[in-house]
Amino acid sequence: MRDDWIKGLAGAATILLLTLPVRAAPAGKPVETQTIIVPSGQDEGATVAEHAMPSIPSGETPAAATPDQAPVAAPAPATDNAAKPVPTVEYDFSKLPDPVKQLREKIMAAAATGEPEKLRPIIQGNGEPPQLSLNDIDDPITYLKSQSGDPEGREILAILIEVLDAGYVHVGAGTPDEMYIWPYFAEYPVDKLTPPQLVELFRLIYAGDYEDMKNEGAYLFYRVGITPKGEWKYFIAGD
Repeated sequence: MRDDWIKGLAGAATILLLTLPVRAAPAGKPVETQTIIVPSGQDEGATVAEHAMPSIPSGETPAAATPDQAPVAAPAPATDNAAKPVPTVEYDFSKLPDPVKQLREKIMAAAATGEPEKLRPIIQGNGEPPQLSLNDIDDPITYLKSQSGDPEGREILAILIEVLDAGYVHVGAGTPDEMYIWPYFAEYPVDKLTPPQLVELFRLIYAGDYEDMKNEGAYLFYRVGITPKGEWKYFIAGD
């Protein structure tokens, strides 16, 4: 009875050896083979075919299985802020359509008087008043004075003249948004301005303002927009 129990225990141990999991050998390591002797109650000298067993050096972790294909990097997200194209800058005011040319001259002549009230007839004869603020305003002349560095509003008139005396651009030709815009910096990439253009810009703003504009990526000072039909659309600061 005792001998039968020992043989049964030996058989169970052999089965445990044969059912050990086979792990992949580390990359570059050969696979060794080992002969396993299986005791049997009927044929104790019998052997089984060689069983491949991996050779895993002590202290090494089996290499992880590598996928058939390397992961493909995700494409970089598209940016909404595409580079602004460089527009054609014009300095020849004779190229302006007559309605645009005449309105520009009227605005500059009124501003040159030093009296903001001289702009009122131009604003009232414009049809829809030009946009002067991002918010609603009660009176355009009172608002312009409030934006000037002096109480009489002469600084803002000087800015208006300097803006309209700068180079301009023609945008949206043939569309409902067609416009003549001063100064051209409003439509020009600030990081592409040449040294002579920067001199022009500094007639309107300080160098510190320009650093702020570079950080924002846009011209932020006053600009004027006039439609081809001679309608004054805006005189406003900001992007």
